[in-house]
Amino acid sequence: MEIPIIYFLYLSMSIFTIGLLGIFLNRKNLILLLMSIELILLSANINFVSFSNYYQDITGQIFVFFTLSVAAAEAAVGLAIIVVFF
Repeated sequence: MEIPIIYFLYLSMSIFTIGLLGIFLNRKNLILLLMSIELILLSANINFVSFSNYYQDITGQIFVFFTLSVAAAEAAVGLAIIVVFF
């Protein structure tokens, strides 16, 4: 039994909404801002993988690797900011 793609789109939409709310409601804390951006990147990754599976094409999964490298660089910047503050 295959799971319909709409379930993954609903999941991605809800995670994206949580990330946007985190950005708009929390402007003072930089770490929470970076975490909200991570949520937005995660929702984009879910879309890439779900459409890649739906169309039986590997291109979306390749884009996920590029997005994960950007997320890793962002996590390194967040860790550097924490080290500087403390």
